[in-house]
Amino acid sequence: MRIGTRGSALALAQARLIAGLIAQGGAGGRGGAGGGEVAEPEIVVVSTSGDRGESAGEKARWVDAIERALLEGAIDLAVHSAKDVPAELAEGLELVACPARADARDALCGAGSLAALPPRARVGTSSLRRTAQLRALREDLEIAELRGNVDTRLRRLAEGDFDAIVLARAGLQRLGRDAGAPLDELVPAAGQGTLALQARAGEEAVTAAVAPLRDRDTETALAAERSLVRALGADCHTALGAHARVAGRRIELRAWIGLADGSAWIADELAGEDPEALGAEVARRLLAMGARELLGA
Repeated sequence: MRIGTRGSALALAQARLIAGLIAQGGAGGRGGAGGGEVAEPEIVVVSTSGDRGESAGEKARWVDAIERALLEGAIDLAVHSAKDVPAELAEGLELVACPARADARDALCGAGSLAALPPRARVGTSSLRRTAQLRALREDLEIAELRGNVDTRLRRLAEGDFDAIVLARAGLQRLGRDAGAPLDELVPAAGQGTLALQARAGEEAVTAAVAPLRDRDTETALAAERSLVRALGADCHTALGAHARVAGRRIELRAWIGLADGSAWIADELAGEDPEALGAEVARRLLAMGARELLGA
């Protein structure tokens, strides 16, 4: 089996994790039947348009070339960060598994909490969602753009370019870095902390190979979050947070949408049992509260 992934340190770490689990017959997954050890899959690095600095502002830029490689048969399985996967998949492809979710929260690196930051502290992030929520919580903060891989961002923090930076806890943990202070105040991006495994539709051998990795609660939570994103027609230009928790049959979905400057925002939380219906209902409620105007802005 050939696993396609981007070439960043984090993407490679995630692909190697999945390759190792497949070789072990799905050790660490829940909800499927394990099997004996098999040959570890080959990892194939695919350069996406996002890696090349193209298609700026389009969410699909992080998965486009990998999806083409799947459709062309150059790879058999793709490992994505679920938050990078567009709400609508390319025709002929499907998500076949999600392993157990890592910590979905954002992390503050450089300070113990938002409250501990001094007035007018300089905070680095490249995320519109994080920018909007940070400004809504602390209008005095200076939010400055910070791009690059995880180590580049941490280096700039260490060099004093920022008082603090915000990253995903899951990425820090998967790279073996200090996970920072959890930002419970922020609603994560849809799919944050989740790995989405994608394959060609109908590829039974691939689906069977990853079945032991499947975590039902993670897949249910992701379905609710992606349903909300689809129903809102949100994209990477939208400051939208969506996070679902699953306990038995009960799904709790939190949502936050706002303007980039933090001056206007709407939040909602609702529980249900059907992930698709729950996501659609929370979207309807947000739209009724004025989300369409925020999306248009």
